[in-house]
Amino acid sequence: MPPKWYWPIDMNEVPKIVVEPPGPRAMEIVKADSTLIMQSFGRWYPLVIRRGYGPVIEDVDGNLYIDFNAGIAVMNVGHSHPRIVEAIKRQAELFTHYSMTDFYYELIVKHASMLRDIVPISGDKRVFYTNSGTESIEGALKISRGHFRNQRPYVIAFLGAFHGRTYGSMALTASKPIQRFGFNPMLPNVIHVPYPYPYRCPFGRDLTEEECGEAVLGYMEDWIFGKLVDPSEVSAIFFEPVQGEGGYVVPPRNFIQGLRKMTDKYGILLVDDEVQSGFGRTGRWFAIEHFGVEPDIITMAKAIAAGLPLGAIVGRAGVMDLPRGSHANTFGGNPVALAAGIEVINIINEEDLLTNAQRVGEYIKRRFMEEMDRTELIGDVRGLGLMIGVELVRNRKTREYASKELEQVLLESFKRGVAVIGAGKSVIRIAPPLNIPMELAERAVDILIDVIRKVDRERVK
Repeated sequence: MPPKWYWPIDMNEVPKIVVEPPGPRAMEIVKADSTLIMQSFGRWYPLVIRRGYGPVIEDVDGNLYIDFNAGIAVMNVGHSHPRIVEAIKRQAELFTHYSMTDFYYELIVKHASMLRDIVPISGDKRVFYTNSGTESIEGALKISRGHFRNQRPYVIAFLGAFHGRTYGSMALTASKPIQRFGFNPMLPNVIHVPYPYPYRCPFGRDLTEEECGEAVLGYMEDWIFGKLVDPSEVSAIFFEPVQGEGGYVVPPRNFIQGLRKMTDKYGILLVDDEVQSGFGRTGRWFAIEHFGVEPDIITMAKAIAAGLPLGAIVGRAGVMDLPRGSHANTFGGNPVALAAGIEVINIINEEDLLTNAQRVGEYIKRRFMEEMDRTELIGDVRGLGLMIGVELVRNRKTREYASKELEQVLLESFKRGVAVIGAGKSVIRIAPPLNIPMELAERAVDILIDVIRKVDRERVK
């Protein structure tokens, strides 16, 4: 069970709404933000955070919320964990920067050796440090093409994927048109194929999960390799073991295993994007472990350093072979972020957060699956560990997206003290800190279910 001693609040009082959100102080900040910040992103609702404690956040007006999104799956060890705070303070007193791509420091070796031990790639491995998820994808693109000395110029990605918004990663992303609109031409030679979304299989809704996985693999063989590009020209296949921004979609097991067989057959690299699903989010260190497959490269960021900007690329030593001077950055592997990253791994191990993620995640899924018998608005419940998607639909028979209803559920939940966001077109994205205790998860689920029932009743009046 995760320790609670470091949470300086009474968890029995959470959630606690003292001023109807958004409160006056929050609205002041929201107004100022609109005049100072480029609004190229979309906020879910006017939550203005002041501080956090474990799985709880407090806004600037004093309201306490159960955090069901963990800062977009970043705060896996919770907010303000004392060991993280102490590690940051200790390292900041020593030195805060001295570029690791030009010089050396011990923290790099220590953290990289810890990564090597938890990453599910056998044999000799190498690490490259970045500052974010999108930068990890950019680096993996260069590594993939560079490994073949550009003799394999094509890469494959999947519809529904989100790999980032910088130029190379944006070419792989295919989650929402707005993420690419107005930025053409894209990076060339990126081919997108359907993803086996079991609830909405692109090859027919009546297919079983396994049949859907086989259909996608068959499409790749028959139509992509058979009619569009020879596999000998493909350097890598990029995939998310659980699609994140695309809707928390868990693919069939046979699909991931089939991808590995396909890439082995043609000598293509398999690049596993674990930016959102890594570091215990699914109840395993990395989501790929649920499928019994070893990729060639894993990209990571988000939860790696408890909110500090850090990312990494880990791959087989024989693949991580870019020549000297071909790839580097100034801030990747920042020493303060690495100090926090070391404690993230220690905390997940020592507080047994993988087990807690499995236990609480199964409870949350079970509650929403039971609710499907009472509420027509819930069409599908899926997920691994504490990476759970609850898909809302206007009609179960047609599976029409319930996008408006999703917005209502998220806003009303916020007003009642649960901070949760969406994914895909109409999916509630549930991803609390891994140290959330069962009793807080129960309260949050109670509130969410009550809100869903309310929205469901109101839409049929």
